[in-house]
Amino acid sequence: MPEVIVTTRSGEQQAIPFTPGTTLMQAITEGGIYELQALCGGVCSCATCHVHIDAGHSAELPTVSEDEDGLLAGSEHRSERSRLSCQIRLTDALDGLRVTIAAEDE
Repeated sequence: MPEVIVTTRSGEQQAIPFTPGTTLMQAITEGGIYELQALCGGVCSCATCHVHIDAGHSAELPTVSEDEDGLLAGSEHRSERSRLSCQIRLTDALDGLRVTIAAEDE
């Protein structure tokens, strides 16, 4: 089964198996990591599922939508590798994807 490697805010790494077609947000929360608030439930109307994607995987992901970009613009922890995990649909090609959960905005 494919998996993603998630680094938590405390620096712990966990390999999480996923079913292709689920979102990264779903995989992380179903994998037992509860640091993502995901307040909107995955409909791209908040930024509480903010993650940083490992630089080696950025080219494999869909481009950032205007809505996602607007939500990320309000984060003090945004970087060039920032994404909303609800907007990344996982595929077999993303097996081994490495992400770090972004710090919470205050």
